[in-house]
Amino acid sequence: MRWKLALWKRQYLSKGGRITLIKSTLASMPLYQLSLFRMPKGVARRLEKLQRDFLWGGGSTGRKAHLVSWEKVCVSKEKERLGLRKIVQLNKALLGKWVWRFARAKDEMWKRVLVAKYEQEEFGWRTKKTNGAFGVGLWKEIMKEAYWCWNNMTLKVGKGTKIRFWKDTWCGDVELARRFPQLFNVAAQKSATVGELWDQNAGQGGWNLRFFRSFNDWELALVDELLQILRNQRITLEEDLALWKGGKNGKFGFKDAYGLLTNHSTSLFPKKDIWVENVPSKLAFFAWEATWGRILTIDRLQKRG
Repeated sequence: MRWKLALWKRQYLSKGGRITLIKSTLASMPLYQLSLFRMPKGVARRLEKLQRDFLWGGGSTGRKAHLVSWEKVCVSKEKERLGLRKIVQLNKALLGKWVWRFARAKDEMWKRVLVAKYEQEEFGWRTKKTNGAFGVGLWKEIMKEAYWCWNNMTLKVGKGTKIRFWKDTWCGDVELARRFPQLFNVAAQKSATVGELWDQNAGQGGWNLRFFRSFNDWELALVDELLQILRNQRITLEEDLALWKGGKNGKFGFKDAYGLLTNHSTSLFPKKDIWVENVPSKLAFFAWEATWGRILTIDRLQKRG
């Protein structure tokens, strides 16, 4: 990366050209490794420093002013900025895709190897925690991304044999146990699957929920709300599936995952007036700097001494 972004190359490139070279270098060189291995934070900091120095100046040629913060630089053009990506969040998003792929995979060889080594949790959506001497390595690092990934996934009911009725996210954005804690506390089958609580013999099929006791008057509204939610839910002959929330056709979207990890706030910004087709990149970059009020005019140079 240091060779690709050698500081002497800056004198032959406009800032727009530097942005293009930084993007192409990051996309071609470490992307495969980032999709499998967790990059040490120290390495990520060094790589980002190389990118900053190449864009704004610095390093062996002396300190130059970094006119716009790196946080603003590392956001997509759709959200007003230059579209470079922060390496740590890029790494996490690429690793997170494996969590989703494991939940979706059926009988692929790589999944069978992982299941044989680490075993799987209950219905096979994920492996058990990779603790101990045999859990050191590639999959252990990938599983560190499981928490935020599963917070952004939902389960689509098919046969209902792999989805727990109360404890899995399949009907709405949260588990039914969290949405209706009072009803969950008196449920007779707290770990039952969706299929086990579906009664095929009830006409066209219906829900057969069992509870320890009768309901109090103040609990009837909760029961009614639960039944309203379940009204449009049905068991089918298809397999249960894991879906990525907001993804096209429920598929994992890298851009969407990266956006969740960066979570930059959007602001009013004339991006359509800056990133215009056929405008040279160096002019667009100058307009971008000017919009942020970061051009090195005489008064700004005087303030910097």
